[in-house]
Amino acid sequence: MLATTAQTKNKRLKAALEHASGDKRFKILEVTMKKHQFRQDALIEVLHKGQELFGYLEDDVMLFISYKLKLPPSRVYGVATFYHLFSLKPQGEHTCVVCLGTACYVKGADKVINALQENLKIKSGETTPDGKVSLLTARCIGACGIAPAITYDGQVAPKQTPEMALEKVNQWK
Repeated sequence: MLATTAQTKNKRLKAALEHASGDKRFKILEVTMKKHQFRQDALIEVLHKGQELFGYLEDDVMLFISYKLKLPPSRVYGVATFYHLFSLKPQGEHTCVVCLGTACYVKGADKVINALQENLKIKSGETTPDGKVSLLTARCIGACGIAPAITYDGQVAPKQTPEMALEKVNQWK
């Protein structure tokens, strides 16, 4: 079984490197890694650049980074899934991030997320079928004084109610 797993990993890595050879975005990503001297502790910066170039971190991108930084794929995947700013799926044209930190939750963030999920007919972490809106949650965005807070396309909005959130998101449809 270990041999089969190693063969599968090698095939995926070979496919990722072949895919990378003709795509200028991979060359730009490699330049970023070179700028950081292929140091393993530059992983977060490299992942940010990868997401900036590709829009999200697909498997080929993470395997390429893993190979070039000489890190196990599990480490790259672990970092990419730990931080909410990284996305492993394509994002919608617009993003709505609802903070679910303690202050926001106590002041009604749960009602806001439920209203959004019902209206958009998607769950948190998903994108509408038309690709217009991605609905996300964050553990805390550090805006406790203006809770409940929602980030719409990178802009933080204070003291949101379900009605306010629905009004904003409905403008994107």
